[in-house]
Amino acid sequence: MILRDETIFLIEKYKLKANKKLGQNFLISDEVLEKIIDVSDVSENDIVIEIGPGLGSLTAKLLERAKKVIAIELDDNMINVLNERFSLYKNIDIIKADVLKINLQELIEKEEGNFNVKVVANLPYYITTPIIMKLLEEELPIDTITVMVQKEVGERFCANLGNKSYGAITVSIKYYAEAEYLFDVHKDCFIPVPEVDSCVIKLKTRAHKINVKDKKIFFNTIKSAFLQRRKNISNSLSNLMSSKSDVIYMLGDLEIDLNKRAENLSIEDFAKIADYIANKNKD
Repeated sequence: MILRDETIFLIEKYKLKANKKLGQNFLISDEVLEKIIDVSDVSENDIVIEIGPGLGSLTAKLLERAKKVIAIELDDNMINVLNERFSLYKNIDIIKADVLKINLQELIEKEEGNFNVKVVANLPYYITTPIIMKLLEEELPIDTITVMVQKEVGERFCANLGNKSYGAITVSIKYYAEAEYLFDVHKDCFIPVPEVDSCVIKLKTRAHKINVKDKKIFFNTIKSAFLQRRKNISNSLSNLMSSKSDVIYMLGDLEIDLNKRAENLSIEDFAKIADYIANKNKD
């Protein structure tokens, strides 16, 4: 109950209220906090980027293990708490910013010495996907991303081929990283209590990505396939080529069952389709 008591104390001391617009819910489970720290594998060689540190409960644990913590927080009230709480720490930078607008590459390049970069965070649920895709699409030198997210979102991020949760975001993430669903977090582990349960996932960025001829065509192929996910692939991809017959011919040439749906196609299948279209466009 240490974390719960600490959280209530800080809320009362600073006369705070959770900002619903910023998706604030404060973790009060010591057990969950320790599990997040353990699975993040943070060490003294790591610089950790923490997004939305809030009251700093996770921050305090990270500072014990990491070489440095870069804490990015948007809420002025939380910035005040963090600045006062960690005023004596030398291994933290507290930055008031919108993580979607900040230049993370520049922040990393400012650091000196040899280090690994990891992201560890309890992400604001209303912008979870944009944050994750920013971290991946910018191809930052990040080793791992260990984050708490809404359970349903975590299931989509980490879904297996053929699963109902397997979608465009699953395949997009798979291009950049290996996704692992670690554990559930019940909604009662927060105050105020959110409407949904959460989970912790881990993304390990890929050193070598699947080779595609044109990334834009590749991701557009994924998007098109899942826009009409109930249709078979010969129908859902028909807008990418001159005619449905061209799609049918392509799938036959690639030895992909035209009656499959998008959720039954692997990332390798999407890469083959995208490369075929890319080659076709050159003709």
